[in-house]
Amino acid sequence: MNQIPYPSLPVLLVDDEIEMLRSFELTLRAGGIKNIMRCHDSRDVLAFLSNREIGVILLDLTMPFISGDELLPIINRDFPDSPVIIITGDTEVDTAVQCMKVGAFDYMVKPVEESRLVSGVRRAIQIRELQYENLKLKERMLSSRLDNPEVFSEIITNNETMLSIFQYVESIASSPKPVLITGETGVGKELMIRAIHKLSNCRGQFVSVNVAGIDDNIFSDTLFGHVKGAFTGADKTRKGLVEKASGGTLLLDEIGDLNPDSQVKLLRLLQEHEYFSVGSDLPKISDARVIVITNKDLQALQKSGRFRNDLYYRLCAHSIHIPPLRERLDDLTLLVDYFLEEASHSLGKKKPPPHEGLITLLSNYHFPGNIRELQSMIYDAVSNHKSKKLSMDQFKAHFDQEDSTGKTDSSRFFPKHDFCFAGSKSLPTLDQTNRLLIEEAMKRTNNNQSMAARLLGISRQRVARHLKAKKL
Repeated sequence: MNQIPYPSLPVLLVDDEIEMLRSFELTLRAGGIKNIMRCHDSRDVLAFLSNREIGVILLDLTMPFISGDELLPIINRDFPDSPVIIITGDTEVDTAVQCMKVGAFDYMVKPVEESRLVSGVRRAIQIRELQYENLKLKERMLSSRLDNPEVFSEIITNNETMLSIFQYVESIASSPKPVLITGETGVGKELMIRAIHKLSNCRGQFVSVNVAGIDDNIFSDTLFGHVKGAFTGADKTRKGLVEKASGGTLLLDEIGDLNPDSQVKLLRLLQEHEYFSVGSDLPKISDARVIVITNKDLQALQKSGRFRNDLYYRLCAHSIHIPPLRERLDDLTLLVDYFLEEASHSLGKKKPPPHEGLITLLSNYHFPGNIRELQSMIYDAVSNHKSKKLSMDQFKAHFDQEDSTGKTDSSRFFPKHDFCFAGSKSLPTLDQTNRLLIEEAMKRTNNNQSMAARLLGISRQRVARHLKAKKL
């Protein structure tokens, strides 16, 4: 794949001095801004802008033929989406104020400090990209379509929430900003990451590292590499994973467990696209797309002081939360059929038809391990399959084992924060409560008495007696 240069829309440098154009370009390229175009004749600027979309414009004020202060109001009127940064030798405050009034994004006086130039252009790029992403997201949401549905083919779903996530992923695919993906274990975060990598059209590799539990020295050496002689045993220079992921995607797994010292270094990488190899004073520039995933509540960690505020907000530039399977039960039929096909092919067996009550049985399970757990259950059932229809015994045995380990808690049945009778002036009697529970269990199991009894942890005979008494 071809790499999309940063930024995705080019930066246009406009100055009549060729040497100044060359100097600006070298400075920006050293700062990681490589998609650059130059124009030394001000008469060509408007035609240039009409023929292609430009991200940011650096405009000199004093030029022959058409001056920058003549071009600025025209650009602001006809191409309002492209931020204009004025760069001039004019030190008059009135000139700067007038340019800002006309619509300049920023104003810099020559000679411009390199860090000031790079940071100013980066800020303008971020504003431009945010506007572009919002526009693309709005278009996708209104059209309810996917431009690249094949990229998501490994994610089996027809759930509306998941499809809206696909649309969001397409809208941010070309953004260089980090992506934060959250969700419980087994929901498919890794598949979403690979979809983002494919959509980004990166020429570089997909590089993954689990940062849980590693100290700062190992983190720095693993990600940033080291130079020869940096420490005892460093007999040769070694490249880090950040450099290995150049032009590609760098995945940091279990980011919620990253130690505080390493959080500082990651923040610098994300903010400045800059890092230092261990033992080196020379910074390196990274153009890797950073994706981080966690199954922890980063917001809670941030509020407790265990995760840096600035890093948290930097990571939240693009945030994706993948819902657990219990919140997308409409996908069960699709997933069961897919995993039955997959398991049968893998095990060299004929695909068995599922029991007609299987989906109902699964719909009343809480799936702590989500889709990965469902896949394992179906593989286990197919491996033990001997009759015509797929037996539900293996699934029931799994549920019994899950309950016996004590992993099931009251949050499976009741709201997280409020008891279900909170706010009621009076409580129902035990007989009324039993009746309500049995009726609800029958609804959830499509009037299957055995499943209802199993759901409630009582005998089938007790359910039958209740139903019989109700008819009398």
